[in-house]
Amino acid sequence: MTVQGTSGQYDEYLEGYARILADASATGRRLTRSELDSRRALGEQAAEAGLGLRALVGAHMVATRAHWPAGDRVSVDDVLGAVAQAVDAFAEGYERAQRLAVRQEEAARREFIDDLLYGRSDLGRLAQRAERYGLRLSYEHAVAVARGTAAYEEGDTVLREVEHALIGRFGDRSILLTTKDGRLVCIAPGDQGEVLAHFAKQAFAATGGQVGIGRPQPGAAGVVQSYEEALNALDLGERLELDEPVLHAADLLVYPVLTRDRQAMADLVESALGPLRGARGGAQPLLDTLTAYFDSGCVAAEAARRLSLSVRAFTYRLERIHQLTGADPSDPVHRYTLQTAVIGARLLDWPAKPD
Repeated sequence: MTVQGTSGQYDEYLEGYARILADASATGRRLTRSELDSRRALGEQAAEAGLGLRALVGAHMVATRAHWPAGDRVSVDDVLGAVAQAVDAFAEGYERAQRLAVRQEEAARREFIDDLLYGRSDLGRLAQRAERYGLRLSYEHAVAVARGTAAYEEGDTVLREVEHALIGRFGDRSILLTTKDGRLVCIAPGDQGEVLAHFAKQAFAATGGQVGIGRPQPGAAGVVQSYEEALNALDLGERLELDEPVLHAADLLVYPVLTRDRQAMADLVESALGPLRGARGGAQPLLDTLTAYFDSGCVAAEAARRLSLSVRAFTYRLERIHQLTGADPSDPVHRYTLQTAVIGARLLDWPAKPD
């Protein structure tokens, strides 16, 4: 059916409309199920063809005027009722196809992100899929991960707020912002550290949680490595009770080195700090004393303030540590061993979980 006043591109999506209009208007009946189904099917096809719904509704109005049923017994209400049913069914099919397309796109995007962050899939195919989302995996990329008090998913308000802030300042700049395991994840070119810095600022403001940033790494495998570094930075921040809002993996490289040989670290902790178990109240209070001492730059007065102790009481604790372990925390030679052991104790959750 070619309708005067419309371009031919809509004709196939108006197939049978004039007949339905005439038949339904003649008796004032409602459209049959098969007639409604035919309209929904045409609406789905139009959506899949990428045509705009507004223009399609306009084409129906033009067709209605061109094929207005003739006859004295045809009422305006009956005609408009048939038009309303037909257009509503058409729009329903159109919207159903769009929702399906959105779900399929979301599923494809989620599958790509999972493959990218876990290093799955063929690298060549992964690189092709990455270009669809603005990433060129032949370049270096860095990954930032933000955690908050809640688990976040695609479409959450927090994710949209952070995304708007990034796009508003940098445009798309080959940035991929998503969620993974309840955390916000930002992947950006490795030479654009300002993007991840701004992401960290916005994510911290939105979630109140820490942000870990991995180092720039080349290739698809580099994205995985940077992502894991960001996660490890968050894990270290939690275990070491670091209160900085942003943790850079590059600044924490000493800790993976210290824990690479877990058994050697456990032996050091037990050898250097094990005697603290003999103290009244166990090892934990004296371990807290050493932690505060080293975290305050070995300034006894500041460490005492952090523990809400008098300087005299704090000094007594240091002396007790010296008596039990044979190592003097104020001695530079002993201090290195004790401080390394204290770091190991925090990483191994000693003495709560003796290795």
